[in-house]
Amino acid sequence: MAKLIYSMITSLDGYAEAADGNLGTGAEDPEVHTFINDVFRPVGTYLYGRRMYETMVFWETAHTEADLPPHILQYARDWQAAEKVVYSTTLQSVSSAKTRIERTFDPDAVRELKAEADHDLTVDGPNLAAQAIAAGLVDEYHLFITTSVVGGGKRFFPDGVRLELELVEERAFDSGLIYARYRTR
Repeated sequence: MAKLIYSMITSLDGYAEAADGNLGTGAEDPEVHTFINDVFRPVGTYLYGRRMYETMVFWETAHTEADLPPHILQYARDWQAAEKVVYSTTLQSVSSAKTRIERTFDPDAVRELKAEADHDLTVDGPNLAAQAIAAGLVDEYHLFITTSVVGGGKRFFPDGVRLELELVEERAFDSGLIYARYRTR
């Protein structure tokens, strides 16, 4: 059975999306991006809400841009190889291959995806992740913590949730960004 992983860049004070849109520095560092590539290369399916999909669909054509560094091109190839499920009531069509739209988030359907998958899945975006967390579907949490305190926005973890997690991996980068991977107990 595959794992469902929730991973986001987050501010030091726990926001996955800052009120002003800027979470601070760290993730654009080539060392961090290469690490992200290596961690998520085995992912077979990405679960997105509409807004996150519209951000990530850049990777469908990123390889066509001139002078991109190798770590960016590698991420584009890995993203293109994975399946994508977009949960949206408003999106009419998708602009990437291996992508389908689901109108509602169905926890039982996600449980079935996990049971049948040969590769791990990720849920991306705090709104969609909140639904997966509430349904008890998330197996691992990967936080990429910036050096910034942003004071508000959308929290990485939804309000009202209590989880007992086990730290299984951590890493500090020269940029100051910290990676922490937790699994559910």
